[in-house]
Amino acid sequence: MQTSHRFGVALTRPWLFGAAALATLAAAIFLLHSQATNAAPASSTVVSTAKTGLGRILVNSRGHTLYLFGKDRNGKSACSGQCATFWPPLISTGKPRVAGGAKASLIGTIKRADGRRQVTYNHHPLYTFVKDTKPGQTRGEGFS
Repeated sequence: MQTSHRFGVALTRPWLFGAAALATLAAAIFLLHSQATNAAPASSTVVSTAKTGLGRILVNSRGHTLYLFGKDRNGKSACSGQCATFWPPLISTGKPRVAGGAKASLIGTIKRADGRRQVTYNHHPLYTFVKDTKPGQTRGEGFS
């Protein structure tokens, strides 16, 4: 099965979300092949910031890059199944918290189809990327 998915790094400045959305449209298409899905659950999920070669970005509590999905619309996730295998949604069982330069007023959650709560930033659902194995890696940006 071949599926086209476009993701972009979640930038910290809200006005850059439009630019990030445009960047995701230009991102390379990649093929998904996998077996099982696992999200990154945590009861006290923390969204923070880190500086990378792409600029200041959002990261999870482990320092791993958080991404936006270009097909998400109206604050709803369009990434499930194989997509969520490669792009695990940032899940929280409690109220998500912020640290660093992330703004508390922009953090929230949505309910996924499976009933879990996915963390959002400025109404954009957040994801990690399975090939980002170390803090600060941004392998999901432009991956093909």
